[in-house]
Amino acid sequence: MAEQPILAEKRDGYRVITLNRPERLNAFNEAMHEALRTALADAEADESCRALLITGAGRGFCAGQDLNDRLAKPGETIVLGGTQEQYYNPLVRKLRALPFPVVAAVNGVAAGAGCNIALACDIVIAGKSASFVQSFARIGLVPDSGGTWHLPRLVGDARARGLALLAEPLSAEKAEAWGLIWQCVDDASLVAEAQELCKHFAAAPTQGLALIKRALNASATNTLDAQLDLERDLQRQAGATPDYAEGVRAFMEKRKPNFNGRK
Repeated sequence: MAEQPILAEKRDGYRVITLNRPERLNAFNEAMHEALRTALADAEADESCRALLITGAGRGFCAGQDLNDRLAKPGETIVLGGTQEQYYNPLVRKLRALPFPVVAAVNGVAAGAGCNIALACDIVIAGKSASFVQSFARIGLVPDSGGTWHLPRLVGDARARGLALLAEPLSAEKAEAWGLIWQCVDDASLVAEAQELCKHFAAAPTQGLALIKRALNASATNTLDAQLDLERDLQRQAGATPDYAEGVRAFMEKRKPNFNGRK
């Protein structure tokens, strides 16, 4: 029996999704896309899930698209774009829109779409042996899965162009220094550090964090005036949540708050 391409595990207040095609460096095929879509939908539907951890099995995070699925026969032309429309684009949109924080724990290489799926998560933490590669130019393609959107905003235009056009690996330590990721840690502590982040989010005011995600997502294209109006509107929503009231009470009573999260 073939192994499941995605492993989903429910923890106390969060879920762990593991990309599970280690023999292919967790490269995406259709079965993996479908399984990941289901796992994300299940996590979103579960009100007890207040954070999500995504990582890869084996020695890599994700090598991007499995090119074995795209081998052309002699004389055949492969028309690309459909996979982006059907799978990658909805995946990036879903990760950005989930109503709780998404943590990517990058072990080993994150290449091509695998790199950009990691960058679509809210917090990226990587082991020191990890690397990030915009490998598309090596085979004559364009960075997809949000790569051309995220890169300039994270590292600036000059570095984004270098990463995209040269397709050279970027070490985890340099990725942290450049602001591409949140944190680089020792390989041995990667899983523990990522789990601690998820435990923190699982005890946090989840509805407020979801509104923060909405505000940050909108800021990339909003004018200052539009963003100020959005902040006002989202603050009204945040102020009406039970978690805000609990946070204020806990502050006044000098105790640790007990947030309900998504309820």
